[in-house]
Amino acid sequence: MRRFIPPILAAFALFQAPLAAQETRIAPQNHAPPPANIAQMDWLVGQWTGTGIGGAPAHESWLPPSGITMVGTFVQETGEGAIRFSEILYLMEEEGSLVLKLKHFNADLTGWEEKDDMLTFRLVAIEECAAYFHALTLRCDGENGLVAAVRMRSGEELLFRFERQKEQ
Repeated sequence: MRRFIPPILAAFALFQAPLAAQETRIAPQNHAPPPANIAQMDWLVGQWTGTGIGGAPAHESWLPPSGITMVGTFVQETGEGAIRFSEILYLMEEEGSLVLKLKHFNADLTGWEEKDDMLTFRLVAIEECAAYFHALTLRCDGENGLVAAVRMRSGEELLFRFERQKEQ
């Protein structure tokens, strides 16, 4: 039986140099994150639905900023439509740049990380409709699309493709 390695958890380890045509970027040693603020991420606000691991449904949601922080959620479903795992995400200003912090939860809401631990992804580069964190990318894909990518320890990337959902 093949063991599932959580994408974000695997990405937290040390990474190899970037390969051509990959979505994610890796910060060089002693990298200083570029100046950025939460207003530059306003394009991310909303409900997103698409495909994730193994082509199973996935959902991502981002609230408008509260001060200098945007709160998001991610849900990866199984092929049968049950929750596989979820994440709580904080995209926040820190030291004049942006950082993405998150915690994982199993389907029964038990956490993956220790109580006070979280995964932290520091900004590598920012563009008009893209944020490249160390081993994690969020970028626009056309007018209503979102690509989220995470780099695994092996150098393989997991891609999540979403479409913006219309407000109801």
